[in-house]
Parts: sequence; C-alpha cells; structure tokens
Amino acid sequence: MIEAAHRRLSIAAQCRLLSISRSSYYYAPVPETEETLALMRVIDAAFLDMPWYGSRQMVRHLRRNGHDVGRRRVRRLMAKMGLSPIYQRPRTSDPHPQHRVYPYLLRKLTIERPNHVWCADVTYIPMRRGFLYLVAIMDWATRKVLAWRLSNTMDAGFCVTAIGGSADAASAAPRSSIPIRVASSPALPSPACCATQRSASAWMAGGGGWTMSSSSASGVP
Repeated sequence: MIEAAHRRLSIAAQCRLLSISRSSYYYAPVPETEETLALMRVIDAAFLDMPWYGSRQMVRHLRRNGHDVGRRRVRRLMAKMGLSPIYQRPRTSDPHPQHRVYPYLLRKLTIERPNHVWCADVTYIPMRRGFLYLVAIMDWATRKVLAWRLSNTMDAGFCVTAIGGSADAASAAPRSSIPIRVASSPALPSPACCATQRSASAWMAGGGGWTMSSSSASGVP
C-alpha cells in the first residue's frame, strides 16, 4: 500500500496515514541460522517420539545428546514450531450449558459414492531449510486426492485455491460445504509423503481441517 516513489507523499506521511511505524516498512525478516534450524529439526524429531516432553524435559534430553542449550531458547523454539506437550489437563473444554450444540452431520451418513463427502487436512513437510505447509483435499469414497497445495505461510489463500482445484477435478462438485473439525498428524520427513502430508519460515506440530459434505447431508454444522 506504500509507494516509495510517490510524487506528493513521503514514506513517513504514508506510514502515518496507514497508522503504522516507519520501522515496520523498512523491516526485513531475518531467517533463522543453520545452527538454529538444525536444532529445531532435532527438537521436532524428539517431540514426535516423545510428545509429552515440555521445555524442561526437552532441555535435559538435548543436553544428554550433546547440545548445550538453555530452557529459554528451547521454549522459544518450541513455541515457534507450535509444539505443546500432551499431558492430563484440567477439564477446561466442558461446554457451557447455554452454548448451542452443533450436530455431527456425517454420523449416520453412509458414504458409498464419489463426490459425496470430501475431507481436508493441513499438515507440514520438513524441508532442508525449514518446513512447508501442505493442504490436501481427498474424496472419502474413492480415497483419491483431488487437489493439494503447498505454502510457506499459514494463511487461508492456498487452502481456498486447493478447494477450487478439487472442484475442477471432480466430475460433480458438492453443492454445499460443511466445515467439521478433524484431527491431523505430523508428517514423516519422507518425499513419498508430500502428496498427503504437513512447513522455510513456518512451523507447526498440529493443525485442523474440515470435511466438505454434499447437500444430501445439509444442515448447520
């Protein structure tokens, strides 16, 4: 939105009109060093084997394997990758009695024909210099991958593009879409997984997806 060569407005004036600081305009993101990326890969691999490790246990594990790191650094990197340990948590997700309960529209639905129900998931793929996000759209009946897209940022644009591509690939696209939360799992660092798995500047350990259903299972999610 800022034109550096504007005839009448300087960069400072444009930043002031947009309510942003001039330093934000001149800021260039600094990528992580090779050493930090290597450490993040080690943390990610250890977390896949021991998902109950928090920052304290992860520090002890890394030090036992010869990595001289502190807890603050490990905690920052785990937060950047979105790694959260799995343990018994307080029951904070109990629904409020006044909240509306949405039905699961596929519970009694028999899925036996193509383009009846689609599913999607967002995951990540470990790369040499970081990770890439992957979204895949699949038909539940045929188990065919209708479309997939890669991105180095976690935004909605490449997911919408994948849904449009899957509609073009299908012979009869669903007439309505119903988003339903589904679980996702981390990808293995294998090239064979790149068509069905999960990120250079983006990191994540878990994500969500949605299910797309045709109008035969229509309703409010």
